[in-house]
Amino acid sequence: MRVESSLAALLAIGTLSACGTTSVVPVPSQPVISAFPVSAVAAGPDGIAVGADRAMWFAAFDGNAIGRITVAGSVSAYPIPTPNCGVDSIALGPDGAMWFAELDGNKIGRITTAGAIVEYPIPTAGSMPVAIIAGPDGALWFTQQNAQAIGRITVSGTLAEYPLPNPNSNPGAIAVGSDNAIWFTEDGRSAIGRISTGGAIAEYATPTTNSFPSAIAAGPDGALWFTEASGNKIGRITTAGSVTEYALSGTAFPIGIGAGPDGAMWFLEQNAIGRISMAGAVTSYPSASVDTDSFNTLVTGSDRALWFTERSRNSIGHLILGS
Repeated sequence: MRVESSLAALLAIGTLSACGTTSVVPVPSQPVISAFPVSAVAAGPDGIAVGADRAMWFAAFDGNAIGRITVAGSVSAYPIPTPNCGVDSIALGPDGAMWFAELDGNKIGRITTAGAIVEYPIPTAGSMPVAIIAGPDGALWFTQQNAQAIGRITVSGTLAEYPLPNPNSNPGAIAVGSDNAIWFTEDGRSAIGRISTGGAIAEYATPTTNSFPSAIAAGPDGALWFTEASGNKIGRITTAGSVTEYALSGTAFPIGIGAGPDGAMWFLEQNAIGRISMAGAVTSYPSASVDTDSFNTLVTGSDRALWFTERSRNSIGHLILGS
């Protein structure tokens, strides 16, 4: 069943320059937010991604399964062989299968669109793989929070691990940049990391200390955009490492972020969806149907709408831009 909800009035409309000046700007038409409740076997949705079959696939953390939802809202789920694996993130691989990270199972999994699952153990015990993404080199790259490392797995299952130079980095979210490098958040050090496909690592501290960068995504401007959950800001980092931060009003606690079909970045905040243009214009759309939880993700689906997970509500969120 699909549950619709109308949006409340706009919370805030503003443009933020790098020096913090605010001015009123035009905003897009009011979007429509809805939610698709998922079944008990697909409970606790976390990561979400578009599949080769144009459906949305998601990591069902509490259900210990991989879920699939069509753009019409039909849900199915596939149990993961490893019990209590803590599946946390999912991505479309270059082989057309979906790949996922098992936080507690310490494995990387692969599921075909037909539902066949294979799991690959990670050599380092208790490495805690958190997020996974398809890299520009035909492999999958993932963060290992406990191991303080970045991992790489080929589609044939060959694994490699790259330790980070600083302890307590706590790598979390991950994305591919326009420079064909892998970029990731470090919530333990309030930094953004970069690793080339050859394994060279660089780290860039955020201007705000204790900012807790929690999600990162490539923007249409060639930069990487990220959320600062504790800093209450949206960050932007160029591929050269230059960081700009945009403060949010109130206590937004921004988490998941993704590029929208309108050329802006969209992000999840407390009981709202936020939008930031490439120029830094910030808009917030409050909604009673948005119930976010940490490390939830937001992506553009095959239907050109925004999809996101609502773990505590046990639903998949759907946002259609206004016409």
